[in-house]
Parts: sequence; structure tokens; C-alpha cells
Amino acid sequence: MYKSILVAIDLNDATSANRVADVAFRLVQDHGASLHIVNVVPDFGMSFVNTFFTEDQTRKIVEDEKVRLDAWARQEVTDGLAYDLTVVKGHVYDNILRTADRIGADLIVLGSHKPELEDFLLGPNAARVVRHAKQSVFVVRD
Repeated sequence: MYKSILVAIDLNDATSANRVADVAFRLVQDHGASLHIVNVVPDFGMSFVNTFFTEDQTRKIVEDEKVRLDAWARQEVTDGLAYDLTVVKGHVYDNILRTADRIGADLIVLGSHKPELEDFLLGPNAARVVRHAKQSVFVVRD
């Protein structure tokens, strides 16, 4: 049913990352799908904060995150599963959607924490992905 599965991993929340990954790995195995792992380095918040970081510093942050994601994948990805890695910087939900479209994913797997009051006002990343994705979305709750 699914041919290409994108799993969004937050390396800053290892417990959630591993739980989301386990679900994605099972889906990949069950469907014989290709596995794509994405990690989004969030923007620094307000745009004027970004001006304090040079392009080289920003590039270094992304490169360091690629090293972290590669190390995580080598340890956590189920033996025998082929995968590719993507690290991008920007708005989390927007980059998950763009990456899914770019690689032709037909399923997005991501985690979501239990909603809090501010989530109902602003909407968490998972809710935005669900709302705007062209693909099916599998949300793994904490």
C-alpha cells in the first residue's frame, strides 16, 4: 500500500524519536516501502535573531545535526533497512511537508506530544502537517 515513507525525527527528544522510528520501521517492513528520515533544525524564532548568526555558523549547525542524525540512524535503524537522511533548517512543519513532496512520500510518520492550551491556539507542528499534507499521516502520540 505504501511505497515511500518519510519519518520525521526530533533528536532533542530521544524517547519520542525512538518510539516514532519503531512505528515507521515496522510500516516500512510491512509494506516493503523505502525509508526516508528527516530532521528539521528549527529556526531561531524571530527573524532578527537569525541576523546574529552568520551563514557559516548556520551551515555548521546543520552539518553538526547531520552528523548526529547519521549516528542515531546507524544505531537505531533496524538491520537490513535501507534509508536516506535529510537535515534541513527552517519551520518544522513546512520542511516536513516540502521534503515529503520532494521525495514522493505517500506516508508521513511523526510524533506529537499531548496537546496543551497553547496548542489549541497556535497548533503544534503535527497538527499543521496533518492539516496540510497531501499524503497520509501517521501520528505517534507520547
